[in-house]
Amino acid sequence: MLKAFCIFFFVFLISCVTGSIPNLDEPQCAESREMVKKFYSIHFDGRMLFSKENLKLQERFLSPEFYTSLENLQTENDVFTTNSADIPRAFRLGNCKLIETNKTNVEILLLWRNESESRQQIINAEVINQNDKWLINKILR
Repeated sequence: MLKAFCIFFFVFLISCVTGSIPNLDEPQCAESREMVKKFYSIHFDGRMLFSKENLKLQERFLSPEFYTSLENLQTENDVFTTNSADIPRAFRLGNCKLIETNKTNVEILLLWRNESESRQQIINAEVINQNDKWLINKILR
């Protein structure tokens, strides 16, 4: 009994030291969140105002329906964040909610910071699995 307790205590200490916390996300959330992270990393590295050229570069991350809905859009607003010219400086991913086995909702925290202000806004990406690929299907504000 003492030996079992010592082994349990040792394993507990090792897990505390390494900081290993089990991932409680559904596999669909882990996969869709990773794709959203890639998309927004590329988006924030580029020119964020909307253009047909930028949309074409981002097509691989978007569902065909979402892409088609944006193709003829006449705006320079950033449709993937605030749908305005008020461009955030950074983003973080928040919670993910499994809606259906092939659909998730990923929370995106948009951040602004300059000399006079610091603010944030939450938007959500509806992400669907089509042909074994996770794709952004909608931005929900």
